[in-house]
Amino acid sequence: MYGNIEYAKTLTRTATFAALISIGGWISIVVPFLPLVPFTLQTLFVLLAALVMKRYAILPAALYIILGVCNLPVFHNGTAGLGVLLGPTGGYIIGFLPAALIAGLLCEQTFRHAEITGIVSAGIIIYLFGSAWLSLSTGMPFTAAVIVGVAPFIPGDILKGIAALAIARRVT
Repeated sequence: MYGNIEYAKTLTRTATFAALISIGGWISIVVPFLPLVPFTLQTLFVLLAALVMKRYAILPAALYIILGVCNLPVFHNGTAGLGVLLGPTGGYIIGFLPAALIAGLLCEQTFRHAEITGIVSAGIIIYLFGSAWLSLSTGMPFTAAVIVGVAPFIPGDILKGIAALAIARRVT
């Protein structure tokens, strides 16, 4: 009647999930012994976008990054700008793009545990991008970057994955 309803849904979901990823960054806890990488809820919303939007989950992740680079305060603790992407946590943020895409594509599949595979894959991708950039930007060895930027976050990210799956099953 007035256009493609699926297109409108995708646009609305893109804006909603980009906003949720932003809000997830504002909910940030910096641990004194891990000052480089804060605990946030951003990954929860990236995972939820993949579960709900499937292959289109890359759109809110991209919009979120574009808004942050355009100096809107959407990154963790309300930070903004290209400097955040070039800083120690930039790799995790950039990792949202391939993580959302691959997790979304996996969530479209029909094999058993496809959604769980998507969630785990997204986590691994974000960890790889984040650790690699943390290592490059700080000069620390990659193994040290994994110890500082991955290991402490695994339990929380498992909980976020479970929460994303539970929420997605309720809303879809």
